[in-house]
Amino acid sequence: MSSPSIALRTVKTTVLSLNKAIAKLTRKGQIAEARRIFNGSPCRTTVTWNSMLSGYVHALDLSEARKLFDEMPHRDVVSWNLMISGFAKVGELREARKVFEASPERDAVSYNTLISGYGSTGFLSEARALFDSMPSRTVASWNAMITCYLKNGELGLALKLFEDMPERDSWTLNAMVSGLVRWGNLDMAAGLLERVGDGGIDAYNTLLAGYAQSGRLEEAWRFFDEIPHKVLNCANGKPRSLARNVVSWNSMMMGYVRAGKLSEAQKLFDDMPEKDQISWNTMISGYVQASDLAKASSLFRQMPEPDCHSWNSMISGYSKIGEPEMARILFDAIPQKSLVSWNSILSGFEQNGWFEEAIGFFLQMREAGEKPDRHTFSCILSVCAAMAALVQGKQLHQQIVKTLISDIPIGNSLITMYARCGDMGDAMKVFNEMTHRDVVSWNALMWGYAHHGHANEAILLFKEMKKSKVSPTHITFISVLSACNHGGLVDEACEFFDSMIREHGIDPKVEHFASMVDILSRHGKLEEAMAMIQTMPMKPDRAVWGAMLSACRNHGDIKLAELAAEELLKLEPESSAPYILLSNLYADSGRWCDAVKVRNDMEKARVRKQPGYSWIAVQSQVEVFVAGDQGHSQAEEIYGVIEIFNRQIKDLGLVVDMTDFNG
Repeated sequence: MSSPSIALRTVKTTVLSLNKAIAKLTRKGQIAEARRIFNGSPCRTTVTWNSMLSGYVHALDLSEARKLFDEMPHRDVVSWNLMISGFAKVGELREARKVFEASPERDAVSYNTLISGYGSTGFLSEARALFDSMPSRTVASWNAMITCYLKNGELGLALKLFEDMPERDSWTLNAMVSGLVRWGNLDMAAGLLERVGDGGIDAYNTLLAGYAQSGRLEEAWRFFDEIPHKVLNCANGKPRSLARNVVSWNSMMMGYVRAGKLSEAQKLFDDMPEKDQISWNTMISGYVQASDLAKASSLFRQMPEPDCHSWNSMISGYSKIGEPEMARILFDAIPQKSLVSWNSILSGFEQNGWFEEAIGFFLQMREAGEKPDRHTFSCILSVCAAMAALVQGKQLHQQIVKTLISDIPIGNSLITMYARCGDMGDAMKVFNEMTHRDVVSWNALMWGYAHHGHANEAILLFKEMKKSKVSPTHITFISVLSACNHGGLVDEACEFFDSMIREHGIDPKVEHFASMVDILSRHGKLEEAMAMIQTMPMKPDRAVWGAMLSACRNHGDIKLAELAAEELLKLEPESSAPYILLSNLYADSGRWCDAVKVRNDMEKARVRKQPGYSWIAVQSQVEVFVAGDQGHSQAEEIYGVIEIFNRQIKDLGLVVDMTDFNG
């Protein structure tokens, strides 16, 4: 073999290897590395350029794609089609059309790509005009136009085009069935399958999933049972029967799981001839949703190869039933943690009040190189809100500004965090900076104003909300009534309560009645408060009777206090609050024998007063303080400062209220 032939073969081999390397890297999303190889390539073919161009298009970096396209020494139809596809994907249909018109050579892919782009953005007339102008159409062209109609709900036009097709493939029928199912036309899809059921199993699985997901389980089961008896007319004229595959079994099983029929789902699972990851995960998730972690755990241990979804389901399940320790053990055992894994454990800690652990794991997550997403930040912001950890919350806010484009949920989480930490200035700033808000945004800010005693600001915000045509919810009125309570606005509270029912059609919940009872009784309207309790459509809860009892003590109404304490003890026999409040009321009235009797009753019932506690953040360290605690590392200094305060109070002629007692 001559030297030029060997050299030519070597060059071809090198170019082929480079093209494969670039294509592999772009498929993995490693665009920068692919470009480095591309730039260093001594000999580039049109395929080399197209491989790099494809990487930019798939990454939706149309700016770089256009630069590269303009630099190409030679372009083929693939090059032009890639640019049409890129502009169509990002919705720049004018640019896509310009490239299409400028292309010296067009094939069916050129037309199909632009037709699909028009369909995705709702330009159906443009899509149809292009389809009609095609010099020749492939099955894929018909499929593209049908899909356009189906995406936009034009089912009649899709069906007509389907009937007019000169030939179809299995994808066509599946697309039609899928589109009809998506728009809720299950019976029409069933009729189509019955009439033109010459495709594969995919179309039947799509309809089966539609029945199952819409809760039509009897029809789903009948359809599932009939699949093996279906006989299809094939193109070669030979009939063949359908066979259920693992997707068929999974679809039926998912329907049962969704409906909470786990015994039926389990039977189906046990009967499956083969199972895949989805089969196992469906059953595990079903038991997790039902809080049956014993069965979920049993399946998890039997699963041949648990994947990330399996581990995350189990973590969420144990968190849901209040076992964060078990969730942590599972998290530590995950062979490869994903972002969802971190979010699952952080959410579990937050749900169960493991706030310090959540902060600690968040820091570990960052150290492990995992980038937080919106779910992560929302969860940790909730933790900061619960701990009133303003410094950490502000640090998170800075990270969010640097790494995320803020949206409504993130904005709401920030408002809630600042409001719960008492920083209403920053809460209002976030609220004002939001380009779009929902009712949660208004409610979060309103709650902050109400909770921190800014009654006028909360009510003004409510009026502003109504002007903005945002419909209030029951949560809105809880904040408004709370604001009235803090501001002593009894008449206004009654008006808001009445407008909630009459103007906004919101039925009061127990929380609204609790607020009204608190407002009325706190301001001495005990009889009105009692009348409201007696007319409540639901049973009063501890908040209702607790508010009544507390007000009775403040206003010295022993008769109503005894009634409220009796009702409260029925609801919470282990609570110390009714005993303490009633005992203090008796003591205030000089009825010492009754006060002692209540204390003795409390001791006989073995009820102990739960100590109060609070916390503050000092140099990023959370310090917890418990009433009567002697175990704090600085207990001696703390009690020394309290003693100084007590002496100063006495020097001012004030009296410390010592009527409360430790159980």
